[in-house]
Amino acid sequence: MTARPSGGESAVLVSLDLGEAGYAESLEELRQLAATAGLSVCSTVEGKRQKPDATFFVGSGKAEEVAAMLRATESRIVVFNHDLTPSQQRNLERKLECRVVDRTGLILEIFAQRAQSFEGKLQVELAQLEHLSTRLVRGWTHLERQKGGIGMRGGPGETQIELDRRMIRERVKSLKERLAKLKRQRGIQRRARRRSNVMSVSLVGYTNAGKSTLFNRLTQSGVYAADQLFATLDTTSRKLFIPEGGSVVLSDTVGFIKHLPHALVDAFGATLEEAAQADLLLHVIDASSPNRDDQIEQVDRVLAEIGADQVPQLLVLNKIDRAGMEPGMERDEYGKLRKVWVSAQSGAGMELIRQALAEHQRALIGSMYSVNAVA
Repeated sequence: MTARPSGGESAVLVSLDLGEAGYAESLEELRQLAATAGLSVCSTVEGKRQKPDATFFVGSGKAEEVAAMLRATESRIVVFNHDLTPSQQRNLERKLECRVVDRTGLILEIFAQRAQSFEGKLQVELAQLEHLSTRLVRGWTHLERQKGGIGMRGGPGETQIELDRRMIRERVKSLKERLAKLKRQRGIQRRARRRSNVMSVSLVGYTNAGKSTLFNRLTQSGVYAADQLFATLDTTSRKLFIPEGGSVVLSDTVGFIKHLPHALVDAFGATLEEAAQADLLLHVIDASSPNRDDQIEQVDRVLAEIGADQVPQLLVLNKIDRAGMEPGMERDEYGKLRKVWVSAQSGAGMELIRQALAEHQRALIGSMYSVNAVA
């Protein structure tokens, strides 16, 4: 299918069905990612293979089809719904004579556009540099013909690559040191909250599940929220007053997505540690999404990766107004709130979340008193 772009830089999407579950949902997610990055999708080239081609990922015939689509739509960017190896990306760029972006590169581009805080920008730059470092080989092939001279065994091209690699290594080291300092500062702040018996709660969930809207509704804040993927990246914390005169510190964190690049998980370690060190996670779920079970699984997978899988969770099924549901709650066999159904947009069910927070805070304080009594 081909369409003229309505705005932004035109792009062609490429997606292969490799026999994995959720192919249609993954492709739709790619379209949303492209729109979020400011691209105008004018065509989508699809195919089916048992395994990726080692040279072009899609095979030579499908690569010719992509090239023809580029000419027909006058597009200059191709976005793959897959992660490409450095050699596949270079081969495709030579073949198609245009910029080729894989799924990881597209997500990194979105993060670079959206990061606002000093820490967020550092984290994104670190992830981009670590991704780029694997794609420098043969980036200076135009110099390889200029070999000559004593001690120039690899030619100036190889020398330039080594210079680039060294600059990247030095910058990566500097960024990691600065992020480590910010991580220590966060640790000091968390210890201060614990000494004050202030409960720490983090919002987690799939991107575009409505975390920032819920955060604004609960804390009366003005954090940027929009119906798009990765609307906000920077962690924001606010004090939230709950029934019985108590208060908690509520933090809004970056959203997760299927195949979230490991470079981003590593780079955002200081930010995601807010979730790993929290007393309670509010796992926000889009109740209207047909893929919500798969999204819950993806979020739980990332939480396990960052060491937050043992933190207690309250499942918050959001957007019930879109799903035609009513506010409600579900308790486990011990009487503790396990799920609540709410609408952050309309405010329906907000009292259920506050009730759950108050219950969890009482239980947390009770456990602290028990530990102190034993000690």
